[in-house]
Amino acid sequence: MSALLASRWARRLAIGIALIGAVLLFLLNLRSAGETAGRHAERLNQMERQNDIQRRMLEAASTRPSDRDDLADRLRDGQF
Repeated sequence: MSALLASRWARRLAIGIALIGAVLLFLLNLRSAGETAGRHAERLNQMERQNDIQRRMLEAASTRPSDRDDLADRLRDGQF
């Protein structure tokens, strides 16, 4: 066994296998990082949509009539 590992071609083969393994591990890690980044981007898009909806709701609430008389006046004037 030690004679096999001492041979030049066996060392080159072991180095080649180690390099291929390192490249495969790098690619798997890169894929995992890409998936994580995609999930974070989707979460950010959802938060932006929710914030936009909430902002529009707050703007609409700030211009609402304060009581029934104001509502009736706005309906008569055609502003609603």
